[in-house]
Amino acid sequence: MATVAQAIRMALHYGEKNLGLQNVFGEDVGPPLGGAFTVTQGIECSWNSPLDERGIVGAAIGLGMAGTRCVAEIQFCDYIYNTIDLLKLAGMQSWTSNGDWNLPMTIMTPVGAGIRGSIYHSHSFDAMMTHIPGWKIVMPSTPLDAYGLMIACLKDENPTMFLKPKALLRYEGKEQIPGEPELTPEGKKELRSMIDMPILGSEAQKTWKPKWPKGLTDYTVEIGKGKLCREGDHVTVVTYGRHVHIATDVADRLREEGLSVEVIDMRTLWPYDWEMISTSIRKTKRVIFVNEDTEVSNFGEHLYRRATDEFFYELEAKPKLLAGAFVPGIGLADPLEAASVPQSADIEAAIRELVGTVA
Repeated sequence: MATVAQAIRMALHYGEKNLGLQNVFGEDVGPPLGGAFTVTQGIECSWNSPLDERGIVGAAIGLGMAGTRCVAEIQFCDYIYNTIDLLKLAGMQSWTSNGDWNLPMTIMTPVGAGIRGSIYHSHSFDAMMTHIPGWKIVMPSTPLDAYGLMIACLKDENPTMFLKPKALLRYEGKEQIPGEPELTPEGKKELRSMIDMPILGSEAQKTWKPKWPKGLTDYTVEIGKGKLCREGDHVTVVTYGRHVHIATDVADRLREEGLSVEVIDMRTLWPYDWEMISTSIRKTKRVIFVNEDTEVSNFGEHLYRRATDEFFYELEAKPKLLAGAFVPGIGLADPLEAASVPQSADIEAAIRELVGTVA
């Protein structure tokens, strides 16, 4: 049972062997660490860059414009903000050249709270990124989707942003990634022994080389397609990243009380699957948008506005947005972190409120 980190690692390996991926780089991305969350361990074309986010994004743009496919990592999204002008530049290349210039580059960066990373390692970047046209933006919630979305990014001829929910990077999936060992405890141990590097500094680490699964494929999750995680009739919850799991847990719990909650995992923030969202809203006539970025100028506000515009006369309750508090940073203590981003109790309360509303 692969974790999200292992799934990304296997997709990158497949990419360097089959999809023309020639450079994977960033701070501590190459040997010996393989990234702060180990997602690049064992990747042959990985290398360590200086601690310079602008240099990393600038190098990715240069490589991409030269036709060399690359994946560049910003170690934490908290440090990507000083590259906004470069991200804007990358996003406009195809448009300003009338489609003549492609830019096959992927930026990946961990996002969100959930690991007690405090003020420098807990921010989100989804809302800011959706304000920059020209990029396709994905955020997986499971290992299988992480693999398939990374493969999709590596096939794309223009800039893609792969947002990794850091709280999910050790999450183990329940679906088979093509080629990984069987979904058993023994299979989990086998995969770990094959592709997880031994502890840094150990004798085994000095000679370690990964033994990649032989059956890896180009399994692809289409960019722009959401996933229906739970079917329901009373209210729709639209979310992504780690809140998919929180929302589905709430939906499963409330189902025992007779409340039927539909949960949609967007998977792609741009372009997004409005057809799936629309179909669900028309059915339930109630919708809650959930994410952990700050509530002011939140991406969910765009979805809220569109739902209101298009379904004003069909909705039986006004839409609701649950998002992060508009505070400068996430606190280190558990209560402070919990107060800063939506929790299970917040989603449950919002569902009960909307279901109890009669138009």
